[in-house]
Amino acid sequence: MSAETALMPIPGRQEPVPVPRASAAARLGDGRVELVGLSKDKIRVALEAAGLDTRQAKLRSKQLWHWIYNRGVTDFSAMTDIAKSQRPWLAERFAISRPKVEESQVSSDGTRKWLLKTHDGNEFEMVFIPDADRGTLCVSSQVGCTLNCRFCHTGTMMLVRNLEPSEIVGQVMLARDALGEWPQSGEEPANTYQPEGRMLTNIVMMGMGEPLYNFDNVRDALKIVMDGDGLGLSGRRIPLPTAVSFR
Repeated sequence: MSAETALMPIPGRQEPVPVPRASAAARLGDGRVELVGLSKDKIRVALEAAGLDTRQAKLRSKQLWHWIYNRGVTDFSAMTDIAKSQRPWLAERFAISRPKVEESQVSSDGTRKWLLKTHDGNEFEMVFIPDADRGTLCVSSQVGCTLNCRFCHTGTMMLVRNLEPSEIVGQVMLARDALGEWPQSGEEPANTYQPEGRMLTNIVMMGMGEPLYNFDNVRDALKIVMDGDGLGLSGRRIPLPTAVSFR
């Protein structure tokens, strides 16, 4: 059995659930490669695999990274420093997606809750909680959970699968979409995400699932979130709690 198809047993009080490991580049149902969640180097590799030479792939990966993580662009046609003739070629082979929003709610105190759906039809949740001096995004790492913690409703659900890096990073990007925190047209984005004046200042991996049982994907996603040239949130504002000690 290859490393890409090996099954990873997830421990818990229930029988271990085999969860397939995500490949380096997730493919959507239409065969396109999802770029969200890929490091700059993995974007370059994906471009080379699609037919670009090494020099072109290196240049385009830097441009794509900027548009995806600094600008929040989801349409290749908006990438003005990429040749017009190449934008349809990219759109045919690659995607820049967000989790699908099934339902969103906003309470009177500004708390926002989203019911999201993955590309293969699984549902999970994300919550934004505003406070006087911060705004915290509660991010999910799995669909369901195996820990059965008494204080958590998710523990009553069965584990369906791990969320991929694209689906974890995509939650942060979707929240920025909703909160209007991407640079506006004509603005030059800063290399680092400064919390001053922002609504989203903190991230906590306390949504659905146990993040340490999806360690590789959570690690890869948070590297992009904390990258100074990526989403640029400080690691000091992203605690990674675990519920294992409560079991």
